[in-house]
Amino acid sequence: MHKGKGMKFVGDSRISAEKTSKIPKDYSEYPGRTEAFWPNFLLKEWLAGAVFLVGFLCLVLAHPSPLEGMADPTDAAYIPLPDWYFLFLYELLKYQFASGNWIILGILVIPGIAFGSLILAPFLDNGPGRRPRQRPVAVGMMLLALVSCIWLTYTSAEHVDWETRAEQNKPIPPGESVVDQDHPGYAAYENSCLSCHGGELEGGAGPTLIGTEHTKEEIMDIAVNGTGAMPADQFQGTDEELEQLADFIIETNEAAAE
Repeated sequence: MHKGKGMKFVGDSRISAEKTSKIPKDYSEYPGRTEAFWPNFLLKEWLAGAVFLVGFLCLVLAHPSPLEGMADPTDAAYIPLPDWYFLFLYELLKYQFASGNWIILGILVIPGIAFGSLILAPFLDNGPGRRPRQRPVAVGMMLLALVSCIWLTYTSAEHVDWETRAEQNKPIPPGESVVDQDHPGYAAYENSCLSCHGGELEGGAGPTLIGTEHTKEEIMDIAVNGTGAMPADQFQGTDEELEQLADFIIETNEAAAE
């Protein structure tokens, strides 16, 4: 028992004298300043998230991403690119101060400082105000990061011919073969090329032949004289079989492009 103003009597020690009601507080005295988390604030967050999700799905349906075939580590001519959300880091590595002898700056130091600064922004600018002009440090750092990412991503993307790249590396649908085994050149391909370039020309020990831009004469020359890591004299057959092999590769690529 406590004497004086605010005297309280507790009959059961298991019941807290400070127990409050579970009824939410009345915020009508503070219009526009605060609100109950449930359901007011949470409902607004759900509505905003739903609008963003629907917009994103519409964008995906209207402009699907150009997918490529399975990566081939043996193809030295293939230029790998990261997904679009990492293109800004890829572009950063093209600059002299973030590549070559300074590559550690490009892959660790600069990104580490940038993302670390965003984590520290709320602690560097911890004023009570919520308006942008009242949080100059946090807003400035966020705008700098946003502009940098957008600019680097745009600069990297504008130098890539995405349609040509996707067409050259077009994946073969599973279960759908583009190889005509009745073609006269298939036997020559099976004897001399299949073990390295795969049954669907998808590559294996050697690079993929799907998407090749070589002419018939160039294919015949490569089959006999080799190129890059491919040694010479891989083809064993007659001149007629060599021509049939080149025709087979060209016609298979045409079928894959359709």
